[in-house]
Amino acid sequence: MQRFRVTTFATAALLAAYSLSVNADDLNHRDLVMLFEEWRAFESPPLLDGAPDYTVERFEARQPGYRELRARLDAFDISDWPIPEQVDWHLVRAEMNGYDFNRRVLKPWERDPAFYKTLWTYRSDVPAHEGPTHHAVVELWSYEFPLSTSEERRLIAELGVIPPLMKQARGNLTGNARDLWVTGIRDIRDDLENLERLEDRVGEGQELRAAIARAHAATLELAEWLETEAPNKTGPSGIGKDNYTWYQQNVHLVPMTWEDEVRLLRRELDRAWSSLKLEEQRNRDLPPMVAAKSPAEYETQALEAVDRIMRFLAEQEIVTVADYMKPALLAHLGAYVPEETRNFFWITAHYDPAPLFTHFYHWFELARMDTEPHPSPIRQGALLYNIFDSRNEGTATGVEEMFMHAGLYEASPRSRELVWILLAQRAARGLGSLYAHANEMTMEEAGGVHMEWTPRGWMKTEKELLIFEQHLYLRQPGYGTSYVTGKYLLERTLADYAKQVEDRGEAFRMKDFFDTLNRIDSIPISLARWEMTGLDDEIRMLVSQ
Repeated sequence: MQRFRVTTFATAALLAAYSLSVNADDLNHRDLVMLFEEWRAFESPPLLDGAPDYTVERFEARQPGYRELRARLDAFDISDWPIPEQVDWHLVRAEMNGYDFNRRVLKPWERDPAFYKTLWTYRSDVPAHEGPTHHAVVELWSYEFPLSTSEERRLIAELGVIPPLMKQARGNLTGNARDLWVTGIRDIRDDLENLERLEDRVGEGQELRAAIARAHAATLELAEWLETEAPNKTGPSGIGKDNYTWYQQNVHLVPMTWEDEVRLLRRELDRAWSSLKLEEQRNRDLPPMVAAKSPAEYETQALEAVDRIMRFLAEQEIVTVADYMKPALLAHLGAYVPEETRNFFWITAHYDPAPLFTHFYHWFELARMDTEPHPSPIRQGALLYNIFDSRNEGTATGVEEMFMHAGLYEASPRSRELVWILLAQRAARGLGSLYAHANEMTMEEAGGVHMEWTPRGWMKTEKELLIFEQHLYLRQPGYGTSYVTGKYLLERTLADYAKQVEDRGEAFRMKDFFDTLNRIDSIPISLARWEMTGLDDEIRMLVSQ
């Protein structure tokens, strides 16, 4: 087994000094957990006037602390550890790499006004909010209205962060990334609307209403300043091919380059379109699908889709069905949307909600994390910097097609067409995001790829989704491709796992595969593959970069 130790020049001296006082062979997983807890405490920045401090001066002052933590991590000799414990070490390494990359390259506090979005009215369907977020967001969805006295005090305290943070933002935002700047104004103005709606929901408590008013005034001041500065922003927003590849390989642990991802997404886009046309040919004599025309029709379809999926998972022994799974789906049925305002996903769902609901495997995973947390503290809760994306988005996208091939739509063959349309859309939008990060396209031009290569013109009906998705993927490198790259890595893991079972002369059971994947939890697929199969070739390649 290779001795995993990756040492940067910046930490070499500290590592040498630390190694003199610590015997690497004596460090164990408990020591790693203790270091992880120190790391997470460090990663959350100190306060400046009551808000997280993202100033240049603060990052420079904290850099020796980062290098000391990294030297301590690099001092571990994990070569004889069990694979799950080695995996945990790589998770900590990935997070530290993420911090380093954000400080050096991404700099969302400097380049990305949307970083300062504070109010969230919904829980993300992945372990943490998608894209870079600051450390003091207000999760409005976690409050129950009318507020109790204690919850009102909590909300007042959380809203109190907004005025000093908005003031700090005007000093921190010195970047020249035009697409990020201009589009990010929408996120800040969205916070203004959320504050106005919040004011309508709260009682007459003067202290809370005053906190809302102060937050609104500070947010409005930032939004107006951003708009004043916008004409001066002329630079690119992508991070470039080399930075993109480094980030994917060293933070998200995706064993691919920018060029590899372009090839894969082009291939998947071609495969989705050609497979769609073959499905349409096979189904040419069948009646066309009919979209729900009323709230009652949609609700009936949605409830039937949940029952169909849950019955399929149990009867076909796809995964162990836990008590929390069906309620998790039922809580996210959506609702009828008039035809003229449906976005891409709700167009598909009004024909048959089941393909989209299989992507809601997300909610199974979050319910599992809530009720059955992983025994390792390092895997409990969300990994930082969206490191979970290849696992969570890749699995959610992968099961759409896997469940189809396993027989979910035997009684509704036209639903298979929807699965291919969903895959084509995800490949097209990811391909556009790759060109945007290479600065070969603007965000608008990347959106053109996304829109034009989505079948049936279904991305041309409602532009807000297009802007939201391309903006997110420009803010968070690799997220736009993770649906397809993660799906590919999941399929590779399934192939390796199945071959090993067959080579042992055992019967392959799909349930065993998914149950094992679930137990390993929301970590990069490359690490899950190693833990499931013992194959460490991807990890060895990544640490050698």
